[in-house]
Amino acid sequence: MNQPSAAPPEDRQPLPAVDRVLATDAAQAAAERFGRVATVASVRASINEVRPAWRAGAQVDVSPERIATVAAARLESDDRPSQRRVLNLTGTVLHTNLGRALIAEEAIAAVVAAMRSPTSLEFNLSDGGRGERDDHVRGLLRELTGAEDAVAVNNNAAAVLLTLNSLSEDRETIVSRGELIEIGGAFRMPAIMKRAGARLVEIGTTNRTHLADYADAIGPATALLMKVHPSNYRIEGFVKEVSAAELAPLARERGLPLVDDLGSGVLVDLAKYGLERERTVQEAVSDGADLVTFSGDKLLGGPQAGLVVGRSDLVRRLAKNHLKRALRLDKLRLAALEATLKLYRDPDRLAEKLPTLALLARPAEALKTLAAKLRPAVAAAVGPAYAVEVADLSSQIGSGALPLAKIPSGGFAISAPGEKSGGALVRLAAAFRALEIPVIGRIAEDRLLLDLRGLDDEAALVAGLAQLGAANAGERAW
Repeated sequence: MNQPSAAPPEDRQPLPAVDRVLATDAAQAAAERFGRVATVASVRASINEVRPAWRAGAQVDVSPERIATVAAARLESDDRPSQRRVLNLTGTVLHTNLGRALIAEEAIAAVVAAMRSPTSLEFNLSDGGRGERDDHVRGLLRELTGAEDAVAVNNNAAAVLLTLNSLSEDRETIVSRGELIEIGGAFRMPAIMKRAGARLVEIGTTNRTHLADYADAIGPATALLMKVHPSNYRIEGFVKEVSAAELAPLARERGLPLVDDLGSGVLVDLAKYGLERERTVQEAVSDGADLVTFSGDKLLGGPQAGLVVGRSDLVRRLAKNHLKRALRLDKLRLAALEATLKLYRDPDRLAEKLPTLALLARPAEALKTLAAKLRPAVAAAVGPAYAVEVADLSSQIGSGALPLAKIPSGGFAISAPGEKSGGALVRLAAAFRALEIPVIGRIAEDRLLLDLRGLDDEAALVAGLAQLGAANAGERAW
C-alpha cells in the first residue's frame, strides 16, 4: 500500500486556529447564513477531519480559506431538508414511499393561508363559543357522499381503529377470511382489530364466503358486520363473496351496524377517465352500509386523512370516543382537505384541478411522444455504455387501489449490454437518485425503466439530465 509522502515539518502549513478560519470571507458568509454557533462547530469538525493526515505528514491544504470552504459545504449539506422533492418515474402514481397524491393548487393555497395566521379551527364565529374542527369538512362530505354525518382522522387505519373501538370493544366483529388483508408496512387488519379491542370472528374460506356464513356467526356478543376492500390483491377463479348490498338487509334484520371499509375510496366514476371502474363512496352509502371508511390521500387526491361517513348516531359515538382526540387532523390538513373536497363540486373540471387524476388520465400516446422527444437527452446523459429505447410501459395506480389494473404508459427502457449489466444499472439508478432533484425509476428484467406517467415537471427532468451528463466529465461516476 502506498503511504502518503511526509513533508518536512518546516515545510508544512500549521493547522489554523479556529479564529483565523472564522475571519475568512467564506466563514463569515456561513456565519451570516447559518449562525455563529453552527459555523464554529463546523470549522472545528473540518479541522479535526484533516488533523490525522496532517500529523502523518501528508501534503494537505490546511489553509484557513480551504478549511472555511469545507466547513461551509458541510453546513450547506446539513441544511438540506431530509425530505426532498423527487421525480416519480417508477410507474406507480400513488407511490406510498414517495408521498402518494399530489395536492391541488387550491389545497396548497389553503394550507399556506392557514399556516400564516390563527384560524377558526375550533372557534364558532357566530356565538363566540367553542367550535368543532370536523365542521370544516362535515357538510362537504355529507353533500358529496349522501351520508348523514362524517368525521375525519389521521388516516384510514385510524378510521378503522376508531370505528371498531367505538362500536366493538370487548365484543365480536364478523369478517370474511378472504378480507383479512395485510397491506404495506405490515399493516394487518386482524392486528388493528385487536388493538381496537374488538374480537375477530372469521367466517367462510379464503376464496368463498356466503351470506349464511354471516348469519350463522351472529350471536349475543356480536357488535357489527364488516366488509373490507381487498386493497392490494384480488382472488380469482372459484370465488364467492357477499356484497355490502346483500349483507345490509341481514345487518338491519339483526339490528347490527354494517361497516364497509373501502380502503382508498373514490368519489367519482373512474371509468370516465379511461380507468378501471371502482365502487364509489356514494355507492357504498346507498348500498346500505351504516358506516363507510376511506382515505383522503389516495384516489381522492387530498392530504393524508381517514374519513368515516354514515349514520349520524354512530358517527356521534365515534366523535365522543377519547381516541378521536389522539387521531384528529390539524388545521393544515383540514384546510387542504376542505379545499380538495370543494373541487368535487365541479366534476367536469376535476381532471384539470386534481394533479393525481390528471396524471392517471394522461393518454399513453402522449407519453410515448414525450419520450421520443426526450430520448436524445437521456442517451446523452447516460453515455454510450447504455442503450436507451422508447418503450411501451404499464403503470399502476398504487397504494392498494385497483391492484390488478394496468394503465398503458410510455417512457424509457435503459439497458447495459454485457455480463455485468446488473451492477451497471444499479450504479446508473444511484446516479439518477443523486441528482439535485432525484429521479426515481425501477429496475426490472435487466432494464432501468423510467415511466413518464408520474412526471409532473418536464423542465426539472431536462435539467437533471443535463446535470447527469455534465457530472464527472470524461469519467462516468457510474
